Amino acid sequence: MLLFNHILKPLKLFLVEIGELSYFTGRFFREVLKKPYEFPEFLKQCFYIGNRSLFLVTVTGLIIGLVFTLQTRPTLAEFGAVSMIPAMVSISIIREIGPIITGLMCAGKIGSGIGAEIGSMRVTEQIDAMEVSGTNPFKYLVVTRILATTVMLPVLVIYSDFIAIVGSYLVENTKGQVSFTLYFNQVFKHLEFSDVIPATLKSFFFGFAIGLVGCFKGYFCQKGTEGVGIAANSAVVYSSMFLFLIDFIAVLITNIFVT
Repeated sequence: MLLFNHILKPLKLFLVEIGELSYFTGRFFREVLKKPYEFPEFLKQCFYIGNRSLFLVTVTGLIIGLVFTLQTRPTLAEFGAVSMIPAMVSISIIREIGPIITGLMCAGKIGSGIGAEIGSMRVTEQIDAMEVSGTNPFKYLVVTRILATTVMLPVLVIYSDFIAIVGSYLVENTKGQVSFTLYFNQVFKHLEFSDVIPATLKSFFFGFAIGLVGCFKGYFCQKGTEGVGIAANSAVVYSSMFLFLIDFIAVLITNIFVT
């Protein structure tokens, strides 16, 4: 009986949290349509999210392109298929590697930052002060950040994909003396809309999940300053899990419609 309770309690807490997150999501969709729209705060958050993540995304994308090409080139060279590297690398990065790795990097950077920022405002009673002064803290803090992550993550993914392909070109230019024009002609020759559109669409859902979980964890932060660290950590863990789940569902749907 004790073992049963030990297993049942975490399951119950998990289900309760899923229910609270669902209610939080519903509240977001209700509030997003109401005035005022807090457009200046939305633009401010877009700038912060993009600017703070730009260096990390640049380094990550470049390393992805370099390492992926260096790892696959020797194998393809054995079969005399080096000319297929631009097509293989670009399709692999744009379809799967770029969105999921960029999403995970942003979950660690953006998700934890949102969770810690809103969590610190909760424990220092700044959110309560906003409610007393007549400001809607959910509208000002939560809606703007979720919208900003939803809009900016696809931009960061597209940028990361481009940097990764440039990194791949640098390897090919060094190893095989391939020109920039020839390399990118091969890239665009083999890319199709069925490669780009599903990857771009799912990156919107990645951004929404990162912003939603980060805001949810921060908004209901407890236990004082200790809770801020817990909120930031759990925001990364939960958003990463959601990214893998969304990616799995997106791949299933894409396979159904494409094939």
